[in-house]
Amino acid sequence: MTLLTSADCLKKYGSPESEKAMTLWDVPKELEIGVIPKRLYCNRDMIKPLSVAFQNLIKTGLIKELKTFDGCFNIRRKKGGSTPSLHSWGVAIDVNAAWNGFDKKPILSAGFVKCFSDAGFDWGGHWATPDGMHFQLKKEGIA
Repeated sequence: MTLLTSADCLKKYGSPESEKAMTLWDVPKELEIGVIPKRLYCNRDMIKPLSVAFQNLIKTGLIKELKTFDGCFNIRRKKGGSTPSLHSWGVAIDVNAAWNGFDKKPILSAGFVKCFSDAGFDWGGHWATPDGMHFQLKKEGIA
């Protein structure tokens, strides 16, 4: 599995500060369930996959597991790293952060994770240093 990198995003979108691929997405009313945001500032490439992930959560009833939506766009460096976080380009989200801390054992259910992976996301909970709150577009999602 090849993960999306900061270099990939820099090549496609340019400097994060330019925000050239960012948009304010008015989330469709049928997806505004629970803590799913009504509006989301994100990369345009996130709209379709996020719509599918949210639809998957709703259809499976796993929407009840979404306790908090903890952000998408945030220009910053990766934790403990020197390269920009994928949040800098708005191609990653964090959910249920209080229960799925960085370098802690994630507690999201396999079904919940599948709702996002089936929609085109990689999950940080599978990494050597787990980041269970983090979902990011798969590399082919920005091709």
